[in-house]
Amino acid sequence: MPLVELPAALRPGGTGRAKVKVDGATVAEALESLCRGHPELRPRLFTGAGQLKRTIGIFVGEDDVRSAEGLARRLSQGELIVLVAAMAGG
Repeated sequence: MPLVELPAALRPGGTGRAKVKVDGATVAEALESLCRGHPELRPRLFTGAGQLKRTIGIFVGEDDVRSAEGLARRLSQGELIVLVAAMAGG
């Protein structure tokens, strides 16, 4: 099972869990699994049209996988997907 690492602002249900086990053979499937298990995250990660929000970064290792090709990237057992929420302000 892949793992998704969440920034504090996105940790589901106030549990404070930094890493969540998910199902999925690809990054996109893993994100869908994350949202199925924690529906409150879907509007924070995706637009109403189902597109990934521009304010969310996704990394596997050192690779930025926000593109369609990146979301289709196959995952190894136990591989870590890191979500990064962009910060705004001055």
